[in-house]
Amino acid sequence: MRIVLFGATGMVGSRIAAEATQRGHRVTAVSRSGQSPVPGVTAAAADASDPVKAASLSAGADVVASACAPPRDGSDPEEPFLSLNRALVQGVRDAKVRRLVVVGGAGSLEVAPGEELCDRPGFPEAVRPEALAHRSALEYFRTVDDVDWTYISPPAEIAPGERTGHYRVGGDQLLTDAYGASRISAEDYAVAFVDELERGAHVRARMSVAY
Repeated sequence: MRIVLFGATGMVGSRIAAEATQRGHRVTAVSRSGQSPVPGVTAAAADASDPVKAASLSAGADVVASACAPPRDGSDPEEPFLSLNRALVQGVRDAKVRRLVVVGGAGSLEVAPGEELCDRPGFPEAVRPEALAHRSALEYFRTVDDVDWTYISPPAEIAPGERTGHYRVGGDQLLTDAYGASRISAEDYAVAFVDELERGAHVRARMSVAY
């Protein structure tokens, strides 16, 4: 496939680029810096919040992917991140690309009926604004009915680690293991992400992944 990946130089984006490239897909890695996250990709400099640029880069792609994260400059990230995702969807529409797969957040996953992780007492206040920004983005995607989007939530903990190729798939609920831990390596999250790029099994839906 030809994959256009926005936010390609971050922890998750760079691993998605590496996983897709290793499988033989043609990846255009888009970032504000224009740096190449891994060998074998075509690097491009652009801001995903520019729908014209997003459309230009996405034209001819089989699928567009986004590993963009909310701003972490101390300001409220909710509206800027929502605007970025709206612009990206518009760019995908204008490029006439059908599929958009995005890296989501874990904060909006349910831990009990009617209770989301980010609303649970003890949720870290430092990351709550980012969690709320991801939740707003998901609410927006659920209104989009002319693009085949997929929103992939990680577990509560994601960090660089080992690629095992193993993971479980869920829906709107937080996945935990037998010990109550909710985690995955960034490498195995990338495996799950590229699997979904290839399979398209969760159209206009949120999926979650974890060990």
